[in-house]
Amino acid sequence: MADGAVIITGASRGIGAALSIELDRRGFTVAGLSRTGDPPLGCQDPSRFLLRQCDATDEQQLRDSFAWVAEQAGGIQCLVNNAGLHTNSKSQDLERADFERVMEINVTAVMLGCREIFPHFETNGGIIFNMGSSFGWIGAPYNLAYCTSKAALGGMTRVLAAEWAKYNIRALNIAPGYIETDLNKDFLESDKVKKLLSERIPTGGPGKAEDVAKLVAALLVEDIPFMTGSTIYLDGGQTFAH
Repeated sequence: MADGAVIITGASRGIGAALSIELDRRGFTVAGLSRTGDPPLGCQDPSRFLLRQCDATDEQQLRDSFAWVAEQAGGIQCLVNNAGLHTNSKSQDLERADFERVMEINVTAVMLGCREIFPHFETNGGIIFNMGSSFGWIGAPYNLAYCTSKAALGGMTRVLAAEWAKYNIRALNIAPGYIETDLNKDFLESDKVKKLLSERIPTGGPGKAEDVAKLVAALLVEDIPFMTGSTIYLDGGQTFAH
């Protein structure tokens, strides 16, 4: 296992919290960044995590936070760009401000994170996980901003993989489908949605945040140097089932 911390943005809730807890369980030093600086929801011992309040859209805050983590942990081995925003709207009613806000958090913040982590990876390498979505492939009605933003992450990941391979930096785009978290549990458990997803998802329903966490953890533990630039779908087969 390489030295240094794994940085996770949006680490306090949802998939970010599950990632933090799983990676800590596997022996990684986890640095959780979030707007609140709170510990991962559900963790038993917050003292095990390096926690820092950070707005992922603020490049100076990212720069300072990465430097702080590197000093605290003796380096950084991985960045998980997990912070994100979802909004619903009919495309003809989508406000420019709402579209731009989704793009700022889901795309611009990821670009900034990748750019600011580069100096920490330039000499010894590292791995970047961008948290995309199967919605980057699916044309989901009322999700123009979200689908556009997640499609962009696939392209960004491929460019970084091609450009930074010579520095031993790998980039992967993780594309979950419907994943149950504390943020959407009530919505996914409604009778109408459960019936709809049971018909659309070959495995019978949404996944768990822990599924995403285990995938990222496995890719970190195994360290597969030849794997970079890929989009990895974790969606119960939904994306390619139609």
